[in-house]
Amino acid sequence: MILQALAESYQRFVKDPEYEVAVRGFSFQKISFAVVLEEDGRLFEIQDIRVSLERKKIPKRMRVLGMNKPTGSALSPCFLWDNTAYLLGLAKEEGKKKRALEAFRETKRRYKEVEEEIGDKGFSAVCRFLENWLPDQVEKSYLNEDLWDTFGIFQIRGTTAYLHESPRIIEWWLARTEGDEEKMKKWWETAPSDGPDPKGWCLISGVYGPLARLHEPKVKGVLGQQPTGAVLAGSNQDAFDSYGWEQAYNAPATKEAVFAYLTALNTMLDGPKRNRHRLVMGNTTILFWTERPTVTEDIFARFAVRGAWVLEEDVQDEVLLKKIQAFFRALSLGREAYGDLDEDPERTRYFIFGLSAPTPARIAVRFFHQSTLDDLLTKLRQHFMDLKLDSELSEGRKGWQDEYPSIRQILDETCPRRDGKPDRDAGPSQLEGPLLEAVITGKRYPEALYHAVIRRLRTEKVNFMKACIIKAYLIRNQRKEVSMCLDEKGKEPAYRLGRLFAALEKTQMDALGNLNATIRDRFYGSASATPRAVFPRLLRTYQYHLSKLEGGRKVNREKLVQEILDPLTDFPAHLNLAEQGLFALGYYHQMRSFFMKKDEETTISEN
Repeated sequence: MILQALAESYQRFVKDPEYEVAVRGFSFQKISFAVVLEEDGRLFEIQDIRVSLERKKIPKRMRVLGMNKPTGSALSPCFLWDNTAYLLGLAKEEGKKKRALEAFRETKRRYKEVEEEIGDKGFSAVCRFLENWLPDQVEKSYLNEDLWDTFGIFQIRGTTAYLHESPRIIEWWLARTEGDEEKMKKWWETAPSDGPDPKGWCLISGVYGPLARLHEPKVKGVLGQQPTGAVLAGSNQDAFDSYGWEQAYNAPATKEAVFAYLTALNTMLDGPKRNRHRLVMGNTTILFWTERPTVTEDIFARFAVRGAWVLEEDVQDEVLLKKIQAFFRALSLGREAYGDLDEDPERTRYFIFGLSAPTPARIAVRFFHQSTLDDLLTKLRQHFMDLKLDSELSEGRKGWQDEYPSIRQILDETCPRRDGKPDRDAGPSQLEGPLLEAVITGKRYPEALYHAVIRRLRTEKVNFMKACIIKAYLIRNQRKEVSMCLDEKGKEPAYRLGRLFAALEKTQMDALGNLNATIRDRFYGSASATPRAVFPRLLRTYQYHLSKLEGGRKVNREKLVQEILDPLTDFPAHLNLAEQGLFALGYYHQMRSFFMKKDEETTISEN
């Protein structure tokens, strides 16, 4: 299912020039320098062709001949592009210089073998350069040190195109390799072939044909993997083999299908449009795409990370800004506005794919889900409805920022604070994938999310976002009816105890003024877990604080406390985790009600 979805997306990406997807026989590589030669093969210069971006120089993405750089210990030159070891005999590290010289000699030998067959003057100039070049010359003056170990290409002085773009050379390359990536990697090897590839049924396309021994090129762009790439499908131990199949034959697929799904995967992970499809949360790399271009695809990745705060960004692109606004309108209005995002949201499919790298050379699938855009938007709306609290409880904020928080904003509430900012390294791990999966599928929220928030309340205040998370968990996981605002008629003992604790704290604050620590700082944890052990003592202290209030404030406060206590016959000995969440909501609702009334009184007096 996963590989089929990726292979299908390749057909879409290859038709869109913005994605710069290479057809079989070619690949896109990050090129940093060009070896510029005279027509007789003498070196003119080694030119830095990197582009400047935000005060940095980054490699230029270019289409070259052949697949990605082959892995392994064997010497494996690429055709008319490679790193400094193969093209110039240069390596930055002292221990790799001997290997670089061997790689350079192998490149020279293999180029010379096909010079006559190619019959191109530019390629002959490269061969003359390789024959006469002395690698130690590079260290003297020709190459900037920051270009060592990067990829380069060739160019003949006076020409505008690079040598690998020559029509004659491309024609020879395609005729020689016949579009077969195995031949592209082995076209100049002298070692005998291992024999014809076995044939079988492709699990991706259902076609019967030659199967790929290795699923390559390797996958690049997953957080935590090695720079050379990692493997998604394959086995490297005898214990994983079955029915005589080994390596990637355990996941049989034709070479065409393997090329298609891996090219699509690498395009989304590391291509020019990766910001549209790729987002990272914790140690999980997540891909999102739709079966055809949609507004949702354009903004989902940034929305998942930044939520409605994307509207606060300096969005220069008016078209993108309109797409973002249309997305939030759809979440607000429902199906009547889905048509602004796609012409047929009930049939247009979306895919979300979570990957991680448990080892640098291997990639693990964390989750995969597919459905329609209509289903996705409906699940998102339900998630935000579960989170929603009365906008008046949002601590002074308003608008979509509170109504549509991002996954990252939610996860930040599970982390301790350092200098006022969430310390994400100290927060619980492995929550990103399960939370995102719960949001888009409507499943239960991860229990660890709720537990982490409840633990944070022992040292932090119940803020707006924590209250939203608690409410959503209680509704979806515990099937409880929870109000978006203060429920004065709610009879849940835990909720009433939270309201009572807020009333006692507010009485203390009104009686004693500004305090370094209130009863919340000293007793919240024990009051929310073991009320019977704490509340009798707090009520005795409350009488002292109440006596310091005067007039109508004293009467109203006593009336409120009695109203809260009236349905309670006893203080529970213990509150379970769900009840502790109700306690927190009762506390938050009541405390915000106090401050809203204060704001109302201030407004009336000013008028």
